[in-house]
Amino acid sequence: MTSCTFALPDICKTSIMKTCKTCELIARRDQGAAPPWDCIYRTPLWDVAHCYETALPGWLVLVARRHIPSLDELTDPEAVEMGRLIHKISSALKEVTSSVKTYVLQFAESREHQHVHFHIIPRRADLPDDYRSTHIFRYLGVPEKERVSQETMNAIALKVRERLERKLIDV
Repeated sequence: MTSCTFALPDICKTSIMKTCKTCELIARRDQGAAPPWDCIYRTPLWDVAHCYETALPGWLVLVARRHIPSLDELTDPEAVEMGRLIHKISSALKEVTSSVKTYVLQFAESREHQHVHFHIIPRRADLPDDYRSTHIFRYLGVPEKERVSQETMNAIALKVRERLERKLIDV
């Protein structure tokens, strides 16, 4: 399922959306106003997008479509689909970025993003040692001039989308 328009979850129609950047981005996707990098793949429960404040090409996020501040609040269907998507996204990302593995992290601690989302980050063989593990976050929140360009994010997004559609056809 890849359509970039879905009905906005009721929870995001409340005052939460005024303080949750993640809910705002979901609403933009629901309205069909998101660029390819921000609408890589969608299901009724989850969105996949390229991280927009990173210097690392291929840094993806898997976002719960329902506003959930804590992982333990996932429903069973959300949890099952999350596991399947993390696996398929990691596989697609390895193919597209030629990485040796992916890092998967979840905090939901950022002031603007207190909404369950998973960072799925390519770890290439040539990644400097001082950027490995949690130090990978040095690539996040960088000045705009250092960020991955929209053109590059869009190119990665389209390649990942094609692979996800192929990998998830039987899910």
